[in-house]
Amino acid sequence: MGHPVLFGVRHLSPAAAYHLRGALDAARPELVLVEGPSDLSGQIKWLCHPDTQFPAAILAYTKEPPVRTILWPFARYSPETQAILWAHEHGVECRFMDLPSSVFLALKPWFEPVRGESGENEEAGTEEAEGPATTESVYKRLETLTGEDHDTFWERTFEQLEGEDFQAVNNTFGRQLRAASVDSRRDMAETVVREAYMKRVMAQAVASGIPPEKIFCVCGSFHVAGLEENTPMTDQEEKALPRADCCATLMPYSYYRLSSRSGYGAGNKAPAYFELLWEALNGGGPGETAYRYLTHLAAAHRKAGNLVSSAEVIEAVRLADALAAMRGSKYPTLSDLRDASVTTMGHGNFSELAVAAADTEIGTKIGFLPEGVARTSVQEDFYRQLKELRLEKFRAAELQRLDLDLREKLNVKSENAALGDLRRSFFLHRLRVLGVHFAHLLPSRQEGANWGEYWELRWTPEAEIEVAESALMGDTVEGAAAFALKERADGSASIAEAAAIFQDAFLCGMPAAAAHALSVLQGLSVDAAAISEVAETTARLSLVVRYGDLRRFDPAPVVPLIKQLYLRSCLTLAGACACDAKAAPAVTQAMDQLNTLQLSHDFLEEGRWLDLLADISDRDDLNTRCSGFAMAILLERGRADEGLLSREVARRLSPGVPADLGAGWFEGLAGKNRYALIARLSLWRQLDDYLSGLDDESFRRALVFLRRAFADFSPSEKNDIAENLGEIWGVNAQQAAEVLMNDVTEAEQAVLDSLEEFDFDDI
Repeated sequence: MGHPVLFGVRHLSPAAAYHLRGALDAARPELVLVEGPSDLSGQIKWLCHPDTQFPAAILAYTKEPPVRTILWPFARYSPETQAILWAHEHGVECRFMDLPSSVFLALKPWFEPVRGESGENEEAGTEEAEGPATTESVYKRLETLTGEDHDTFWERTFEQLEGEDFQAVNNTFGRQLRAASVDSRRDMAETVVREAYMKRVMAQAVASGIPPEKIFCVCGSFHVAGLEENTPMTDQEEKALPRADCCATLMPYSYYRLSSRSGYGAGNKAPAYFELLWEALNGGGPGETAYRYLTHLAAAHRKAGNLVSSAEVIEAVRLADALAAMRGSKYPTLSDLRDASVTTMGHGNFSELAVAAADTEIGTKIGFLPEGVARTSVQEDFYRQLKELRLEKFRAAELQRLDLDLREKLNVKSENAALGDLRRSFFLHRLRVLGVHFAHLLPSRQEGANWGEYWELRWTPEAEIEVAESALMGDTVEGAAAFALKERADGSASIAEAAAIFQDAFLCGMPAAAAHALSVLQGLSVDAAAISEVAETTARLSLVVRYGDLRRFDPAPVVPLIKQLYLRSCLTLAGACACDAKAAPAVTQAMDQLNTLQLSHDFLEEGRWLDLLADISDRDDLNTRCSGFAMAILLERGRADEGLLSREVARRLSPGVPADLGAGWFEGLAGKNRYALIARLSLWRQLDDYLSGLDDESFRRALVFLRRAFADFSPSEKNDIAENLGEIWGVNAQQAAEVLMNDVTEAEQAVLDSLEEFDFDDI
């Protein structure tokens, strides 16, 4: 009685895929079994669909958090892919034969080492020093012996096999690799379980009446010896396997993610190059790879704006052939081609070719799956909206910009077209709320122009995984986003958190979710909160009121809450200003937010706010920075005249006032409306007189605050100040500017360094 045919492969090996098809033609099997999740054989038909474009991957994930995922990627040149396609082309049944995805997802906790046993690293380290080592260590030994990395060793040794029996050679390599390595107990246990299960699938196929020699099995070459020697898993053992409740989907993948450089353990470092090798094997042979690689590299280098002559390409081909002969291979490998191209086209510097090399070796290709492919409901909704909103072109590996104008377009007929950008905004914000890293919102380019939104979009397989995982929260993108917002709202511990969630719901165009967040916010607002938290909350709510119409949102329910929080702020702000120097910046920021709030809404009492600012500005028992900032707001709003400012400057910057308090007040005053301050020459004259009258110790204390006050002034603002000081000092503006702009001397730097020990808590 015969045995099933075992064809060992290296995952993502073009030569393995090429020779595998030849072996399938010779064997003419009745059943093809491929290493893959046995419960997901239903996905095979989609891998064979004429509209499917590789790379693609099968994704399985657990239904309960924390979500665990596992991927089975397929490239066009994968041996598994070609086995599946061969079976489809010849009408032969094809199935996966490895452990079910539910078992894979449950294996990690099942194989955890028992407490008290010796660690895996300890075992592996002993064996590595005295004989057999881990699989990874064997690869490192090969690299040491050959002087090349494993990918290059494999390509030079196996990818260029032509007349030899590839199946026998590769199976032998797998056996020897297995014999030379002793992996950790967890990995060994997982390997044994997997092979016993695959052996069980083969035995079941034989029991169904298929002759053993007509069963063709495609697996990693490492497993060949195990499948030859181990016994099949019994029914009892199969029932004892752990299983996780999970879902699965087929998803587009990318060459970058397929690359080992992304961290994928079974990948190769140059997937786009290996596709060129696959095309060469199916064209003129492996010797054609050099021409494909170098011409593609030259084209990419030219596209990047660099000059490449035909002579440089020809010389690169010749040099690569010479390097291959010196290094003992029939044809140039990627390493040979890289060295040759750097020498000729890169003039000895890889940096010149880095962009073109990345395009030629890794590539930006992303797979595509046809409509109807088995996806989660959220994925179906995502792709439907992507098409409906005309965002399909952004599903690419390159970073692209998208500018949105949220205003209604009046020159179109349909409502969908008139509000097209607004609907795109809702969609992208919902993805952001779900944690799908497809689109990144950029800051507004124009202050106050909230009708414009600016995004950067880039598609990655991680985004596909994040969309698929959103199925745990709902059946659609909107439903999942609503669930995510509700979960966040119910877990909010402060009004600032609840306000941020309410704003997200507003940006997502989801009134029901916004209403729930608002009710949570109202409940939290009953408790006392810091002035900075209240100010931040009102700023978020204000945005909704001001731009609700733009986003088709009724802001009426928000107005009473804004009034309530505004009143609380007016009652507590003066008390908050009785703070130390560390807390003052947060308080002044809150004052600025509340001032903007009052200016933005006529339903908030202006008189109450202005009287409060006048009181804070006039009081001596509050933090002087807060008092100075209150005066700055009054000046900006035209509620303080020259006389009042002059009196306040004379009072605050007088010899009887400690230097740190006076300078702190000026720091607050300079925190707003700087051009109005710069235009007042009398202010700078008073400041100059005040500083001139300070003794050395007082000046040093004042300097801390003054340096901080002027730190954010722009060069043009500093030049304007220099003009004022030049007039006061009786010198021209250029001379004053030189004094202000010159680098500090060593003596001055020593003084500044000593200020680092200044204790601000004493202020």
